[in-house]
Amino acid sequence: MFDKIEQAHLSELHFKSDESSQLKSIIAIHNTKLGPALGGCRCIEYDCEESAVNDVIRLAKGMSYKAALAGVPQGGGKAVIMKPRKIEDRVALYQSFGRFVDELGGRYITAVDSGTNLNDMDQVSKVTHHVSGSHQDGLDPSPITALGVFAGIKSAVKHKLGYEDLNGVHVAIQGIGNVGGSLADLLYQAGARLTLTDIDTEKLDACSKKLNAAQVQPEDIYNVSCDVFAPCGLGAVINDETINQLQCAIVAGSANNQLASNEHGNILHRKDILYAPDYVINAGGLINVSLGIIGVEEAIIRNKTLGIHQTLNEIFQRSKVDNTPPHVIADLMAEEVLYH
Repeated sequence: MFDKIEQAHLSELHFKSDESSQLKSIIAIHNTKLGPALGGCRCIEYDCEESAVNDVIRLAKGMSYKAALAGVPQGGGKAVIMKPRKIEDRVALYQSFGRFVDELGGRYITAVDSGTNLNDMDQVSKVTHHVSGSHQDGLDPSPITALGVFAGIKSAVKHKLGYEDLNGVHVAIQGIGNVGGSLADLLYQAGARLTLTDIDTEKLDACSKKLNAAQVQPEDIYNVSCDVFAPCGLGAVINDETINQLQCAIVAGSANNQLASNEHGNILHRKDILYAPDYVINAGGLINVSLGIIGVEEAIIRNKTLGIHQTLNEIFQRSKVDNTPPHVIADLMAEEVLYH
């Protein structure tokens, strides 16, 4: 355990179990040089406790790097709840989680993530002030995350394909949840051609019809011949099994930890597939909840989110000049902020 903590340069790792509410949760605080750690709470089923620990450590580190390159006054943290097979009382579960957050005294601020929603954060907010993104504060991170990914895709398309806009650009989106669905809307409005997939077939049918988009089975999204592959679901989708199936020029989406390992980023670079580092392109949600809780105006938040375009431009240019994969350049840039 301590080896994992030291290798990730993690500051704190906290565990909480409450049998009465079914809560089994872990909070990781990675780095607080820039401010209190902020990161979402993920509630999914894990195969084992070790998987949950690995996930929360990796996610917390990503949040530190994300905050560093987004230029917001936050450190990096993350929470996971090991989802029970059947949640008996969702209100009790999230109020119990909120008390766990509150015990940390503000060193960690929580928000929504995979498997949680604004209603859950409403319950958290009843027992702690250390939450951002609920119906009370109106800081839904999903639409602004999609806006940042949209800006990032434009940057990648300009750099890789030389196109000034997205009209006619073919984007294959994996996952059309809160962020992926909003991204699909923005791309459709910009004239992009879409291929969609999701495990929720009803949602997939409705979205495909609304946006005049093609659809494929989840396992077939990797080998769609397209300009941009946009992973917008869970992480580790660029892995040994999928990487050789890709028929795209660009990988740019909202999912966290898209690369199963750093080596997969190196392979994308060798294959001449441009990768937009996930924690850079999906930083809009963090920008929203970070600046929103201190009262920054929505227009300023939107403009800062659109600035993801410029950050990626710098990463892509440095990658080209140095012939170094973009994910390596992004890490170096974040570490310059965090450790120097």
